[in-house]
Amino acid sequence: MSRFNSVVLDVDSTLSGIEGIDWLASLRGAELKAWSAALTERAMEGKLPIEAVYSERMRAIKPALAEIEQLGRVYVERMAPRARETLTELRARGIELVMVSGGLREAILPLARELGVDEQRVHAVSVFFDEDGNYAGFDERSLLTQQDGKRITVRDMGLRGPILAVGDGMTDCEIRQVVEGFAAFTGFMRREPVVQRADFVIENFDQLRKLILE
Repeated sequence: MSRFNSVVLDVDSTLSGIEGIDWLASLRGAELKAWSAALTERAMEGKLPIEAVYSERMRAIKPALAEIEQLGRVYVERMAPRARETLTELRARGIELVMVSGGLREAILPLARELGVDEQRVHAVSVFFDEDGNYAGFDERSLLTQQDGKRITVRDMGLRGPILAVGDGMTDCEIRQVVEGFAAFTGFMRREPVVQRADFVIENFDQLRKLILE
């Protein structure tokens, strides 16, 4: 028996110890990195809706295909300790795992493969390139570029309950309305507004395993 039948996992600062878009911004220099990181923090603390900053950051960064591929490798390198082992056990117990992120799908897919999460269960924002690998935009219609996008996405998945959502930001908190439990993950970043709204607070994947299975 397990306490939850489905688990919804955030990616940035949860499954991996980076904020992907901020990492891409760092390739453009310290000034753009600081600007992007400040916007991320305000959005993740709920002080600014994510849709107010998403397009602006992408227009400023314009990541090329080679940079997205590099980011994919960094996501894997910075994978949360014990994440792979924990997700392997949860999957073996018949628990459904999905990844829901406001990050860039093409960069996140290598991490999903490492963690054994099916590509069809990865929900993130697609980025587009021209035939030379230059940036050609992103999916501006994606719900995941909006503050309540994760909540709507999870609501419409038809996951088997009870459902646990796990993440570090305010957009993850929004999911709380449509699931049975929300765990604030503080292993990389502790955001007090998120912790205060959480049903559970965990700082590593061994604690997540215990929360679900014991």
